[in-house]
Parts: sequence; C-alpha cells; structure tokens
Amino acid sequence: MSSLPKSVPLAKQMRGSSKVQSSIEAFLARANAFFDLPLGGLSRLFLLVAAFLLIPTYLLPLWNMTMYSNQFPDGLDLHIYTYTLEGGHPPGRDDLREINTLNHYIGMRPLLESDFSEFAWIPLVVGVFLILTLRAAVIGKMSNLVDTAVLFLYFGMFSFWSFYSRLYQYGHNLDPMAAVKVPAFMPPMLGSKQLANFTVYSYPGIASYFMIAFFLLLVVSLLLSRKQVKE
Repeated sequence: MSSLPKSVPLAKQMRGSSKVQSSIEAFLARANAFFDLPLGGLSRLFLLVAAFLLIPTYLLPLWNMTMYSNQFPDGLDLHIYTYTLEGGHPPGRDDLREINTLNHYIGMRPLLESDFSEFAWIPLVVGVFLILTLRAAVIGKMSNLVDTAVLFLYFGMFSFWSFYSRLYQYGHNLDPMAAVKVPAFMPPMLGSKQLANFTVYSYPGIASYFMIAFFLLLVVSLLLSRKQVKE
C-alpha cells in the first residue's frame, strides 16, 4: 500500500511526457506537410521574375554616399557596387581621389577596392540566389522556396552588419599623427550627418531596391501557394 502514492505521480509524469511527445510529432507532421506543398503556376512565374531582378544588381550601384561642403557645393559622390567602389566623374575631377585626399588629412584610411573582401563574395552569393530561385521555380516545392527566402534574409542582415562594421572601423581607426585632428566618428549608414564642415548623405542604390523587390516576390510566391492549397 505504501508504494501506491508514489506510482500516481509517476503515471502523471508519463502521461505528461506522452502529451509533449505527441505535440512535437504533430508539429513535425504539419511542418513536413507544409514543406511538401506544391507551388502554383503563378507562384512559379513570380519566382522567374524574381530571379531576373537579380541580374541588374551586377550593373547598378548597391549604395551611394554624397558629401557636400562649401568647397564642393555640387557634392562628392561615392558609388558602392557589389564588386567595386567608384567615385563620381564630373569634368576634370575624380571624386574617389578627392575623398581619399580628404580622408588622408584627418587620418582615415584610403578607400581601396582591395581592402573590401565583400567584393569577392557578394557577386558569387547573388549568383547562387539566382540559381536557387530558378531551382525552386522548376522543382516547385515549398521547401525550396522557404530555404531560398530564409537564406536571403540572413544574407541581407549579414550584409548590413558588415557595412556597419566597415563604417565604424573607418571612422574610429584614425591616424593620431594626421594633419587635422578630429574625434572618432560614425559615418551615416542611412540618412544624413554633419561631419566637420561636410554634410554626408548615405542612401540605398538602385541595386538595393531590386534586391528588396526580389525578396518581396519570394514572400508573395510563398503566400500565394499556401493560399491556393488551402482553397
């Protein structure tokens, strides 16, 4: 008789454990069913359009920065592509060279393409996403689409972090022997900021908008296929 009270809690624990296991199995079954959903024809068409939206990102600026001052009222332009840096080229002037000259006076490292490892892998990653999107359109399974969307979201977040880190390093690792002493600063990542006698504007380039449109089409394709299956 003394063992009976002990067996009751044990039985409750076993029933509780069984319920948890059943809930996990039910969740996994629903997840597997969701990932096995077929993509509808309209969703596949959107995926094809999304894939082609990545092609212009090789040709258009990904990000732009413009610096205005009394010395340069028309602004010094810096265009960041997926594979290179390029300054504006008004008549008789190279904006990238002018920016590096100004950076030298305040002890900032010059902007050199060879210092940006991102230029080596970003074009490759964009090409991989183009292939993954075409693959999802051809195979037509929800799992392929979800994988592509999640990976692209991670790629976008990592790219923003990398951009922020670069700007921070350039603004904080200043040469103490520079001709002009300025306190460490953070260049604007998005928007405008007053830095000494310059007003700096930082804003997405056209290629960034193509990438945003690419991701939105992935999400629309996912929602359309889910809705079609429900109906």
